[in-house]
This record gives sequence, structure tokens and C-alpha cells, in this order.
Amino acid sequence: MKSGMKFRKMMMAAAAGMMILAGCGSSGGEEKKADSGKEVLKVGVECAYPPFNWTQTEETTTTGKEATPIYGTSQYAYGYDVAVAQEMAKALDMDLEVHKSEWASITQGLDAGDYDVIISGMGRTAKREQSYDFTDPYYYRTNCLVVKKGSGLEDVKGLSDLAGKNVTVTTQLGTGWVDLLDQIPDATLGANYETTSECFMAVNNGVADVVVVDEPTARAALATNPDLAIVTLDENDKFKNDEEMTNICIAVRKGDEETLKKMEESLKKIGLTSKEDMDKLMDESFKDVPATSISG
Repeated sequence: MKSGMKFRKMMMAAAAGMMILAGCGSSGGEEKKADSGKEVLKVGVECAYPPFNWTQTEETTTTGKEATPIYGTSQYAYGYDVAVAQEMAKALDMDLEVHKSEWASITQGLDAGDYDVIISGMGRTAKREQSYDFTDPYYYRTNCLVVKKGSGLEDVKGLSDLAGKNVTVTTQLGTGWVDLLDQIPDATLGANYETTSECFMAVNNGVADVVVVDEPTARAALATNPDLAIVTLDENDKFKNDEEMTNICIAVRKGDEETLKKMEESLKKIGLTSKEDMDKLMDESFKDVPATSISG
């Protein structure tokens, strides 16, 4: 009996020692950040919205750019949003910390203080401005349609061309695109999805006929979905009042003037103020979009 009790005590002591060692190992990153003496820029990112942001397993991109570790995981994030966040952190002399969040709950993380800003392809809408403050745009995007090749919809030039076709339309949940769907004539509103990848899959599988998204996201989707096609709408026959979904801005908590000022100043420092510079960085981001992006 005594030998059995002694053995159990030894095992318990060993297990406790392993837990202490494991704890030291997991906190190493936090200690390193503290040792750097820098403040931390905590950013909420969906990490599932290429080319704006995505998740990957490698610490570098296909062209050798440095991806950013995703907080609390062994994965990495990159894309247009992350590239912008990296440059902003450098301009502010801060360490960058990316927090991955599902799009549907990304503002909840900001409310809870899990991160300080959202840099995740977010449009500055009137509804969102009631609860959050936004910087000037760090990207201007154009909205478009994505359809399946061979569906007869590739030749559509404007929204009016869809009259009488009774198409089923979809888009991503929680976005300003949802409010644009009613402008498509004679359309049936299908189910909307958590991610744009699911939207494209719905069209590929015939569950929906049309996805409403932005052109960069559509271009990224076509790279891995050759059965899809982009419909660029005529300037005189496109969505009306869609400016809210063309201005991509950084969101901060309402009334957080200090953080808002930091973000605006850093955007100016990195020179991301012209459409030409924005498009150049977006083109660079396209080169690094992985064939498959991890969504979970």
C-alpha cells in the first residue's frame, strides 16, 4: 500500500512539473512582446475572405512575404488587409497581433475589447456608423455579379438584363450586399451564407444563380473556380446607392478618438491614400492567394 501511494505521489508531482513547463512554454510569446517594450496593435480579421484576408499554415506566402501569426493558433494570416495592418504597425512602432473571427461576430469581439480595431474588408455603412467610428477608406472596390459559365447569364451587361429571368440570388450574411439584392429585377432571394466561399459554392452547385460581391473577391474565386464568370455591370445599369459597399475602412469602438487618430495618421504615413497605390497593393496580394484557404 505504501509503495503504491508513493508511486501515485511521484506521478502527481511529475504531472505538476509538466504543467508548469507547458505553462512557461505557452507564455513565451507574450513575454517576448512585453520585452520588446512596444505597444500591441490588436486587429480583428475574418481570415477567410481572399484576397483581402485568408488563413494559411506557412509563415511565408508563395512569393516570400511574411505572414502574421494568428493569435492563439499555429496558423498564419495574410492578404490585403493584413499587409495594410503590417505596414500600419511598423509606422506606429507597434507589434501586430491578428485575432481571427467569424464575420458574423467580428464586431462583438471589438465590443468585448478582444481587439482594438477591425481591418477586414469592412464597408462603412450608415448602420455601422451608429455603433462604430471609421477611418477614411484604405480601399475602394467595385461591386459585381458572379454567375456560372454556360448558364446564359455571362452575357448580362446590366441589372435590367436580368428582368424576367427569375434568378435566385445570394451573398454573404451580415454585409451591405444583402441590402442590394432587392435591386435585381424578378429575382428570388435565396439563402445567404457565412462566407463568400459558400456563396460561390452555391452557384457552382446550382443552388443559386447569382452572387453579389466585389470584384477583387470575385477574381480570387475564379482562380480556383474555372466554372464561374464575372459580370461587370454597365455604369448606367448597376446598383444604386451602393457607395457604402465600395468604401473599405478601419472600424474602431465608438468614441475611441485616440485609436481612430492613430489609425488615420498611420494610413497617411504608409502612403495608402490614392486609388493607384491601393490597386498596386491589391495586385501584389493576388499573387499570394493560396489555392485553398483554411476557413476554420
